[in-house]
Amino acid sequence: MAQSAIADRRAATATRLTSLSRRWTAERGLHGFTVEQLCEEVGISRRTFFNYFPSKEECVLGVDESSEAERFAQRFLERGSRGWSAVVDDLVELGSDLVEESNLSLEEHTEFFAAINREPRLLARALGMSREREQQLAELIATREGASTGDLHVQAVISIFGSISRATIEHLITNATNDFRGTLTASLAALRDVLALETD
Repeated sequence: MAQSAIADRRAATATRLTSLSRRWTAERGLHGFTVEQLCEEVGISRRTFFNYFPSKEECVLGVDESSEAERFAQRFLERGSRGWSAVVDDLVELGSDLVEESNLSLEEHTEFFAAINREPRLLARALGMSREREQQLAELIATREGASTGDLHVQAVISIFGSISRATIEHLITNATNDFRGTLTASLAALRDVLALETD
């Protein structure tokens, strides 16, 4: 079998696993089905499942977190230090790029947000803002800006990005839209408006 055919078949299987796991998560919650049930429905073994995803949660998210994080870090560092405001702008822009590069259809976005709505703890994983990911992001920001991870500017950026990302996801779910970039950018602009009012 040609390499391209193998890659296509692998991608199709991963897509079926993710789509079904999202639908079942939305309907039943993460604890409402097992990896074995998912594998039986898709027609693969449990062992094969773990060649695709390290856990059921990652299957629902449908991303290779290590690959995504590496690409994000490289792009972020390449932009170089240009001030703290630019750090937030870069996180918003590059985060939006990654979401758009996932090439999810409207139906897939709907399934994804339905799963997230049923299992809010997946939100932190989807945004890469768990404690471990926050620490990794803090180290990335500190490296680029020549600061320590404990610097209050670094911590402020983490808080701002986490807050507007959560607000964006909640807005998308509530309003049944998938304009992640537009909503995230608007959330940042709203935050800046509020801060400007506070300092006037």
